[in-house]
Amino acid sequence: MITEKTNIEVIAFDADDTLWMNETIFSKAQGQYREMLQTYIEPEVLDQRFHETMIRNLQSFGYGIKNFTFSMIETAIELSYGKISGLEIQQIINLGREMLKHPVELINGVKETLHKLSKEFELMIITKGDLFDQEGKIARSGIAHYFPRVEILSEKNEMAYTNILKRYQITTEQFLMVGNSLKSDVIPVCKIGANALHIPFHITWAHEQVEEKEHQNLSYWKAKSIKEVPDLVKC
Repeated sequence: MITEKTNIEVIAFDADDTLWMNETIFSKAQGQYREMLQTYIEPEVLDQRFHETMIRNLQSFGYGIKNFTFSMIETAIELSYGKISGLEIQQIINLGREMLKHPVELINGVKETLHKLSKEFELMIITKGDLFDQEGKIARSGIAHYFPRVEILSEKNEMAYTNILKRYQITTEQFLMVGNSLKSDVIPVCKIGANALHIPFHITWAHEQVEEKEHQNLSYWKAKSIKEVPDLVKC
């Protein structure tokens, strides 16, 4: 917990699982995927191979539904030894398409919190993922007007945050990053000397999980809900 007085002027928010639900959509889709492939492979083996395929494909397809869908297809073909039918592949494609159409469901308290903060701070979105998908969710969210600046990144690391601060001429003391991922929203921000606030989501993708030793010596804010942010920054 940071206790000293801060000079924060800009608050940036992660999008997925910080402003709106996201991982729950992926979790539900993966459950449907297991059912589709249950005649070919055990669920535990499928989950492991699917995860490995998605991580391998990050370099080609990045984060998001595009990688998720392509990796489902690739894993299904590999684990069925090419026996999966064209109809079944079409079902997987349809599953990915339905994910893209899923309504944006704001996390409880988001609108009220942004309304309060926008009166005293400049707000940004800094998220990662597929450009088309993320732009679409921001546009459909009903909260885009709170964010004059939006950054959609291929990866969130120290260099990416440093470049953003330089581009907008924001000092580390003026900047606060709010997000659900220790790996993407907290650790790299703390390492460049800026402020971070961690709000856990009840589901965390395995790729975003970190060991305690990676963040135990870092100083950052913690909250249980986005509703706590105005009080933490004395809004």
